[in-house]
Order: sequence, then C-alpha cells, then structure tokens
Amino acid sequence: MRLHLSFFHVPKAYLFVVCLTAVTAVELGYSQTPSEPALYGGNARSAPVGQQTGSSTAGVFTPVLDSEHRPITAGGFVKTGPVIFQDVSEKAGLTTWHHKMGTPQKAYILETIGSGVALLDYDHDGWLDIYFVNGSTFDAEKGTADPPHAALFHNNHDGTFTNVAEKAGVTNDRWGFGVAVGDFDNDGWPDLYVGNYGKNRLYHNNHDGTFTDVAETAGVTVGNWSTGPSFGDYDGDGLLDIFVPGYVHWDMNNMPASGSKAVGYANCSFRGAQVMCGPRGLPGEPDHLFHNNGDGTFTDVSVKAGVNDKRRNYGFSSTFVDIDGDGKVDLIVTDDSSPNYLYINKGDGTFDDSSFYSGFALNQDARETASMGLAVGDYQNNGRLDLYTTTFSDDYKTLYRNDGDANFVDITPQMGIAEPTYPFLSWGTEFFDYDNDGWKDLMFVSGHVYPQVDKHDWGTSFAERPLLFHNQNHGKKFEVMPAVEGTGLADVIPARGAAFGDLFNDGKIDVVINCIDHTPVLLRNVNDDHNHWVGVLLIGGSKGPRDAIGSTVYLTAGGMRQRGDVMSGGSFESSNDFRLHFGLGEVTSVDKIEIRWPDGVKESYKLPGVDRYFAIEEGKGLLPSVYDAIAAEKSSAKSEMMRTGK
Repeated sequence: MRLHLSFFHVPKAYLFVVCLTAVTAVELGYSQTPSEPALYGGNARSAPVGQQTGSSTAGVFTPVLDSEHRPITAGGFVKTGPVIFQDVSEKAGLTTWHHKMGTPQKAYILETIGSGVALLDYDHDGWLDIYFVNGSTFDAEKGTADPPHAALFHNNHDGTFTNVAEKAGVTNDRWGFGVAVGDFDNDGWPDLYVGNYGKNRLYHNNHDGTFTDVAETAGVTVGNWSTGPSFGDYDGDGLLDIFVPGYVHWDMNNMPASGSKAVGYANCSFRGAQVMCGPRGLPGEPDHLFHNNGDGTFTDVSVKAGVNDKRRNYGFSSTFVDIDGDGKVDLIVTDDSSPNYLYINKGDGTFDDSSFYSGFALNQDARETASMGLAVGDYQNNGRLDLYTTTFSDDYKTLYRNDGDANFVDITPQMGIAEPTYPFLSWGTEFFDYDNDGWKDLMFVSGHVYPQVDKHDWGTSFAERPLLFHNQNHGKKFEVMPAVEGTGLADVIPARGAAFGDLFNDGKIDVVINCIDHTPVLLRNVNDDHNHWVGVLLIGGSKGPRDAIGSTVYLTAGGMRQRGDVMSGGSFESSNDFRLHFGLGEVTSVDKIEIRWPDGVKESYKLPGVDRYFAIEEGKGLLPSVYDAIAAEKSSAKSEMMRTGK
C-alpha cells in the first residue's frame, strides 16, 4: 500500500513527521505541507505595502486530495463504517425552503458570510421548531425585487416540519445573518433576536403562534452590519440583556471591489486568484450591549460596560456563560481575522477584557485566526468549560483547554485534531455527546467563501463535508469519525450556521444546518448505540431569567460528574436547544442533579428515571409537563414493539 509522507504544521519549535497509509489518510483527512508563506494574512499577497486585505490564515499549503484526486473537503469517503447521521432534509420537508444571499459570483464579502439557524419550542408543545435566517439580494435592497423570506418550521411530531413563517410574522425580509433565542420579558415564551445588515429585529412571542417585531420601540435596531447575537443577564437583575457583535461597516454606495478606492486600490486575491475583498482592509463595526430596562426597552451600555470593541474587530459569534465559576455570566466573542474577546464579568455592571492574558485572543503561535464559530463545553468532565473556534481554510481549528481561573491553553495538536482540519473553512460547531457515552464529542460544518476554489487545485472546495470528532480515553484524545458514503457525514454542502438539539425527542442530538444559496440540511442522529440518557428543561424563578439562561447543571451518575450550561447564541450566528442533554452510557439511574440558578440559588434533586426529559422549576422542583406524555407514548410504543417483534 502506498505511503504518504507529510509534515504537520505546528509551532516552530516542533515538527512532526506523519506517515499515513492510503486508507488512514482518506479517513483522517490527510496532512498538509507548508509551502510559500502568505503575506497580508494569507489571501492578499498582491496588496500594496501597508494595506492588508483578506482573512488570517497559517500560510499557503500544498493541495490535499483523496485517492480519487478530489479535494479532501469534498471527498475522503469510505465504503463502510459507523452510520452516525442520516440526511433526512427532504423527508422532513425542509427542502421546500431555499437560502439566498447576493449573487453566485460572490464579488463582495456581504454575499459570502451566510446565515444562522435557531432551535426553539415557540408554541410550548414539547417539540423543537426551527428558525432559518435568510439573506437578501442587491435588487431587493434597491427595492426592485422581492426579498427572500426567513423560515419558521413547525415540528409536526411525526418527523416532518411545516413552514409557518409568514403566518407567524417572522419572515424578516432583510439581509439576515445571526439569530438568538431568549425570553426577554420573562413571560415564559421564547423570543427571537435577528441580526441583519440594516436594522435588526426583536420578535416578541405573542403566545398564539405569532410574533411582533418590537425592535424599534425597544431601541435595539442597531443598523449597519450585525452578526451572531446572544441573550444573557450580565448584571444579575433577572432580565435578559442582548449582546450584538458588529462585523464590517458596510456602505452600499461605496462597495469594496478589488482595485477600487474603497480598499485602497488593493488587488484582493487568494493564491493568485482575484476574489472579494475583506474583512481585513475594511472598516470594522462596533459591538453593542443592550441593558434590559424591564419595561420593554433597552439602553446601549456598551461603552460603560467595556465591551464596545474599541479595536473594531470583525465580530461573528457570541455567548454568555460562567467561565470562571464565580456565578456571574461572562461574555465570549469570536472575531474574524482579529483577536477573539473574552470578557470576565466583574459583578458591577462592567467587564474585564481578559482576552489576551486568558490565552483566548490568539492561538498557540500567538497569531490571530479567522474565528467564525464558537463551541463551549466541558469535554473532560472536570467541571471547567473549554472553548473551540472554527477558522478559515489553510489553518487549523482551535481547541482551548480551560486550566482553571479562565486560563486557556491551545492544545489542538496534542489532541489530534489540528492536522485534519487545515483544508476546511468552517463555521457552526458544538460540543455534544452524539453516542450518549457520557463524554462530549465535537463537530463542525464547513463551506468556502470563494467560489473560485472549485477552479483550482488547492485541496479545498466551495461545498464541504462536516467533520465529527469522537471523544476518546475520557477526554485525552479526539478521533475523526469516517465519512461513510451515503450518510450525513458524507454530505458535501455549502454550510454556514448550525444548531444542535434533539428534534425527535429520542435522546439523540441532531444537527440542523443553514447552507448558503442552498436548501437546509437536517442530519438525524441514528447512531447504533443502546446507551441511556436524560434531558432537563429548566424554568427560572421570580428573581432570574424565566428561560434559565445562565444556569449551570452538574449531573452525577455512575461515578461520573458532567456539566451542562444553558446558553443563547454560539455555534455560528445560531442558537441551540436550551434543554440540557446528558449521556449516561450503561448507567440506568442518576445519583443527583445539582443546579446553580442565575440568581445564585443552588438546588439538588433526584431524578426518578432515565431515557426521557424532565422539567424542573426553581423553588418548585420537578413539574408535570408535556414530556410526561411524550415519555409515556414512547414507552407504550416500545412495549408494543417488543410484544409484536415489529
């Protein structure tokens, strides 16, 4: 069998030589060899001195092809292996909707970023519904064409979904990017915040299947270009505030074409091919933090709180979560081709910018990356939240281990997940336990921004397949799961936003993907395991957010203690299932569940069973809920199947 010899790009002090067989190389995604270093951040080597354009990358690398000479991002498939996901998009009815953003040529960066997706139970029936943000077109912006509509797919409980966006009043009809879920008025119903180019939307849930945009009266429209928002109660007053990252300051009357005055006459190129310009070389847009006044209005406190992004980094995704364990939610922001932000909550309405001294601003080479997506989770089961960011092609995606006190170390190469990721340009991402063995795995979805890549032998492609990493040896390594032909991991799609959650209430985490200029993708988790699980829906009390955003849960079972956090936002411009999911392996009971609510109250409960969801309200404990009927129905169906053998 032919051997492939390649070099693994790591910090300068290290150089690993990796010998891969042809089979292993196909399964793992090949390694890459550094060649000519790229000037001006990797894709703008023709830019004049002093003018940086393009995206930050690690350099220029040799083409990465599979055994059939396909780019590894659109190939590397195997004939047999574990079937983990199945693409059920068409069967579910999602392919009736289509995302649209600009033109196929992607001459401007506004057309390339794509949009997010949110999972929420907007009608309280116990089943997750799906909200897809749509983009727009230049003709729609001019008023000469109808704008594309966002979609709200209602879960029909039978594996299918129905688009009710128009009836619900959430079509947006603006150039849409990010979305976050949060109950901003504590009425018990999830609301939506949508980040756009132009004015943003705040959709208030009317409790009858419809929403009303209240962004104008609430004072949160922002304007210009917003990306991945998030809800969180940063000041502990029990009301959800809103954080909105800004990306590029965009002027429709002075669009940055290559060679134009808007980019200092730079020739914007990637590996010698002319491409759209940015983000480097373009003016950044500030970030915004809106304080919830409790009367339906918000006040912009970005400057006062110290999170207004004075450097004008290119913000993408964000979330509020307690990183340092002091009971106050901190703020994390991924930035494209500029340092990431980690703001530690000081407890007085302000944040400490700990981005650099925490280790999160840059990777282990002390280099900024084009960070798109954000995953937050405790993959080691040690009670500390780790971070993962997705990046541009010609760069590895970055795993930051939390060593305590909000100190992070980039340990990606040591975990075996740097090398396979170089060719991919990646977006939505999440830590989740796909096989319910009690250890969080890791996944991201990908798609390039330059259509030109399909015309060149660069080892990458415009549409790309997802990558799933299985947690091995109790958090000591991750293994790349093979892309088996005909399964979801072999889907070659132009992915952007991704949301993770249990859409079928079967205890398995599924993946919903918003693809640019494409129909959506629903990857149903069909992994053939028989492990047990438990899920928890938290309901906050009178002194905290009703949807319990900011809560932390520790679940102890079988001698193992797992952590889960209720978060809004994250992934890439998206929002995941608020219910916390815990795999239990072969364990059939839960010893205890400890909850630290956002208002500081701590409670402990014993769950009466497994393989189902429970609703727990602060101060009241386990509640009767729709999940009781769902669990009873599934139990009855299982008994009938065992009785009849069908």
